[in-house]
Amino acid sequence: MPAITNIINRFYSRRINQIEHFKKFPVEIQNETLEWLIKKASLTEWGKKYGYSSISSYKEYQIRVPVQTYEELIPFVDRLGNGESDLLWPGRIKRFAKSSGTTSSKSKFIPISNDALQNCHYRAAKDVLAIYVFNNPSTRIFSGKALTLGGSHRIDQFSSKALSGDLSALLIENAPSWVELVRIPKPEIALIEDFEKKLDLITKATVKKNVTNFSGVPSWYLTLIKYILAYTGKSNLLEIWPNLEVFFHGGICFTPYRELYKKLIPGDQMHYMETYNASEGFFGIQDDPSDPDMLLMLDYGIFYEFIPANKTGTDFPLSYTIGEVEKGVNYAIVISTNGGLWRYLIGDTIVFTSLDPYRFHISGRTKHFINAFGEEVIMDNAEKALEAACLATNAIISEYTAGPVFMDASSRGSHEWIIEFEKSPDDLNHFTDILDRTLQSVNSDYEAKRFKDINLVKPVIRTVPKGTFHNWLKSINKLGGQNKVPRLSNNREYIEDIYKIAGIRSA
Repeated sequence: MPAITNIINRFYSRRINQIEHFKKFPVEIQNETLEWLIKKASLTEWGKKYGYSSISSYKEYQIRVPVQTYEELIPFVDRLGNGESDLLWPGRIKRFAKSSGTTSSKSKFIPISNDALQNCHYRAAKDVLAIYVFNNPSTRIFSGKALTLGGSHRIDQFSSKALSGDLSALLIENAPSWVELVRIPKPEIALIEDFEKKLDLITKATVKKNVTNFSGVPSWYLTLIKYILAYTGKSNLLEIWPNLEVFFHGGICFTPYRELYKKLIPGDQMHYMETYNASEGFFGIQDDPSDPDMLLMLDYGIFYEFIPANKTGTDFPLSYTIGEVEKGVNYAIVISTNGGLWRYLIGDTIVFTSLDPYRFHISGRTKHFINAFGEEVIMDNAEKALEAACLATNAIISEYTAGPVFMDASSRGSHEWIIEFEKSPDDLNHFTDILDRTLQSVNSDYEAKRFKDINLVKPVIRTVPKGTFHNWLKSINKLGGQNKVPRLSNNREYIEDIYKIAGIRSA
């Protein structure tokens, strides 16, 4: 074991023991977290409004405090941005993460307290390394540099009293000085707003360095990797960085990109480790290399509740805590945090695959689904179907989105999939058949609607040229950072916009 890795491993061993502790006592740790959060915020305006000082149990908390969305938070965000203190969390909030999780032109500004910055986001970053080193004791990642592809938005004045930017940009801007010894490129490059200019500068700053690891969103790293390979004339990334060994990835499902990454980074030395980081908090880390699902991190100052996803639209949805959830149920996540979010519905859905410890995978978004005909197709269904179709036809997908084709007087409904292939399927009709059959096998509602083509007919797959999704995101000023292509929609808005970019007439 390299000496530096041995030293770091011993440094992290205490934290590994703490993680093992919350895995053994999850309910107790979460109860302590809620008690601490309520006590900490009892003298804030929010805490006084809901009588935090007299809350003595979770049930009381659940009864008094309603589930919140960002719309209910906006008045507080505006006041915090103008310099008011002690509203949602003790003290003054000086930083806001500009959420770019969707392509909506309306951004969310999530308050980032010092507690959230240090005890959630930065603590999680250290945990990712601790867990990786624990699982790979002979790692040599500390002998080289960590490549960071940060947010494409500069740190802006949210108001005269506060700053905002992509979460990744805020983390880069506020990182301890020692981080610059191991991270590349320098912040002045990483924080450039022009994503295409940043690709060029990152490439020139890194191709001659010893990069051993990188972290970020898989789709945007593919853009960078292709740019670097074109710039250097190399065929794969290991010809440039032979000591590259791990990609810490998150933000979107990795499944559609896995085969492409294997092609661009060949060999058995490369590891992939999934994380679940959002503007609102850091929630999960893949702690077992043999298990693709993530461990729910329970001691970052976040109290979790879970609402069955099909109940989120009701007036008084019943929520469950750790200890009450079940495997296999699609839950919407509700969080209370050390950033001042209280019973906040973040919009993501997850499915628990293990309850000892609590491991899960992200199943989708509460607003990203197709249910135009009662079929209730979610992202988890889509990813499984696309994986099976790609495997059966030797295809590789770069990007995709899907939506409904509505019924009219002379036709029945269906789904339309817009796919940008890195490698086209051997047979597109067979690809469509496999996708359709797999969706039926994983979703009984879809299967029922497809029965004898009574309500839904076979989906339509339409391919678009390479670069179409990139150009679409560029046209709406959403290149880079945490921006994501919306995978599923209950209307045709995204499909029609992408057709215009591709110069294709709508079906």
